[in-house]
Amino acid sequence: MSKKTSQPNIVPRAPVVVVMGHIDHGKSTLLDYIRKTNVVDKEAGGITQAISAYEVVHKDEDGKDRKITFLDTPGHAAFTKMRERGARIADVAILIVSAEDGVKPQTLEAYKTIMESKTPYVVAINKIDKPGANVEKVKIELAENEIYLENYGGTVPFAEISAKVGTGVDGLLSLINVLADMEELKGDTNEPASGIVIEANLDPKRGIEATLIIKNGSLKSGMFVVIENSIASTRIMENFNGKPVKEASFSSPVRVVGFDKAPTVGCDFKSFDNKDDALEQIQAYEASKTKGAVNTKEESDKKVIPIILKADTAGSIEAIEKEIAKIENETTEFKIVVKGVGPIIESDIKNIGTSIENVLVVGFNVKSDKNATELAQNRNIEIAFFDIIYKLTEWLELEMEKRKRKVETEETIGKAKILKTFSRTKERQIMGGKVTEGRITLGSKVKLMRRDFQIGTGTVVNLEKAKSKTSEVEEGTEFGMMIEAKTDIVAGDVIESFSIVKK
Repeated sequence: MSKKTSQPNIVPRAPVVVVMGHIDHGKSTLLDYIRKTNVVDKEAGGITQAISAYEVVHKDEDGKDRKITFLDTPGHAAFTKMRERGARIADVAILIVSAEDGVKPQTLEAYKTIMESKTPYVVAINKIDKPGANVEKVKIELAENEIYLENYGGTVPFAEISAKVGTGVDGLLSLINVLADMEELKGDTNEPASGIVIEANLDPKRGIEATLIIKNGSLKSGMFVVIENSIASTRIMENFNGKPVKEASFSSPVRVVGFDKAPTVGCDFKSFDNKDDALEQIQAYEASKTKGAVNTKEESDKKVIPIILKADTAGSIEAIEKEIAKIENETTEFKIVVKGVGPIIESDIKNIGTSIENVLVVGFNVKSDKNATELAQNRNIEIAFFDIIYKLTEWLELEMEKRKRKVETEETIGKAKILKTFSRTKERQIMGGKVTEGRITLGSKVKLMRRDFQIGTGTVVNLEKAKSKTSEVEEGTEFGMMIEAKTDIVAGDVIESFSIVKK
């Protein structure tokens, strides 16, 4: 970061809070009540699919306004990474549990993430207004999973709430402030801002933008933000409501518009007072990447199905990548060859080489422009669109089944013992035998076996039964035949008829 030009100004900072738990235990409803806006109705399939941040103000017991920043992490199983990141950047976590449904596997998964990140947390027992609510049963289930609440064998603070009507929510916010006070959260307002990227996306009109959570320092208009090797000026900055701001400080979510390339979600960001220092930081990052580069390419004999993936946000891409990695079999695998934030455009299709087969173009919560659609149709390339991840993965599983590499296997059709051999001309030999298993068919390929060892291969070019030509002889039948083979066959040898089958 750029050098400080003033004395430190260390002041308390607001807590960043993450809400975690089972998919339908009320996370979005709780945030909806707190910020008096609705997000649930906007979600496809009722699943929250993008990490967001919201700043609220709560009066403490002394009547003083206290800011709290909330992260809304998705609850779908595909978003484990995003939940883990949410806990990492949070100062306090809320583990939400339904008083109706109790502890679920996803509740325990969220709890594990909270514990591994060593984040202070409070339990919110939600839906206490429901007819089937049983708070005591939930406390027992929590204790059975070694989550011991205050006055119930442990020290974990908890609140009984109804996120829908607001019962107990003030008490929950007060608990968050108490935990924040215990953590003694502080920051230096005179430092250039630093923190974490929680979202990145491409706005068709404005370009690449990123949502940041400031963990320390201040971000002002005229500065430069660096995330790995991407850079943007702070000419366009917005708060969580989308309103332009000239300055933001720690714990605040802020959107910066104008990055030169899509930043990686979950990365740290730094800010600088001048562009030269920012570019120096990028050079240092690129040098470290080059120095530490290791060739991790592994040769694989699997058939590769290429995927071009475009999505609405970087977080969506990350979640989809994780799901795609799970889809494979012993012969075939998917490989994302191109990925990016924003709509499917003509260049995405143009970049598919004519030698690339079986390519799949997938759009998640994005559209395709007219030129891209027409070019794809002309080249018989399918573009598939989805707005729910599990629908996408179901489709990919079917596509893999259709396109997977066929493995050639030998299937034995029949066996026969050679009883007598007759004349031989060049590579053709006449003999008599008896079918001991299955059947022998005209034109079939055969292995020539002697004392259980293969001595050669041949082809049945003539087949007779009772001195009449036939196309097949069955088990128990004596026959005469002519075999085309380079190997001499003698009485006592065994022939095995086989076929090559692709599976």
